[in-house]
Amino acid sequence: MVDQGRPTVLVVEDEASYVEALTVGLTKEGFIVEVAVDGAEALLKFEDVQPDLVLLDVMLPKMSGIDVCRLLRKRSQVPIIMVTAKGAEIDTVVGLEVGADDYVSKPYRMRELVARMRAVMRRHGTGTPVVPEVSVGAISVGGLSLDADEHRVMLDGQEVVMPLKEFELLHLLLANAGRVLTRDVLIDRVWGSDYVGDTKTLDVHVKRLRAKVEEDPANPTRITTIRGLGYKFERPKS
Repeated sequence: MVDQGRPTVLVVEDEASYVEALTVGLTKEGFIVEVAVDGAEALLKFEDVQPDLVLLDVMLPKMSGIDVCRLLRKRSQVPIIMVTAKGAEIDTVVGLEVGADDYVSKPYRMRELVARMRAVMRRHGTGTPVVPEVSVGAISVGGLSLDADEHRVMLDGQEVVMPLKEFELLHLLLANAGRVLTRDVLIDRVWGSDYVGDTKTLDVHVKRLRAKVEEDPANPTRITTIRGLGYKFERPKS
């Protein structure tokens, strides 16, 4: 279920090192992470959690990932991504035949995995917060204004020059002032849904924006960080 724009993923994995890395990495990407360490627990946890996506390892204690996938498909159309050992083609084929939406092979890059997860959820229409389209024309919030038609930013009457990606990021934040935008939404909307680069790119651009629009970039009052979620452009307090 979605909580404040955060999709929930059920990670079914018995290797502690992967569980730890996935919990940390996916949480930073804006997911709520629930974990099951074997197939039987996965079925019980699924009913309790009602996740937006299941990340399901093939090799599990008590019940194989293939069997778990088959049983889940009988009760739900939730997106399922199978995790297979490198080169285990037969597992991949069987997994897709019993209803998995996609698969990744170990070892995988976190960024690639997250991109696959987002893509599957978009196809299912789940787990992605709805963000209003950015408006055309001018937006003004607390002394900062942006004109999309003229590609111009003004701060207290002075023009602020910025490159395209910074402008697009500021435009999205301003258009949704007062609302938390998750990291995945910002990356998808500014860099594209197929972007698989370093997530630090977003943080670098936010830092550059703060240097241009904050009185004290080290203590921002306009573009604030919402830990574990993303960023928000604050509306002035009346």
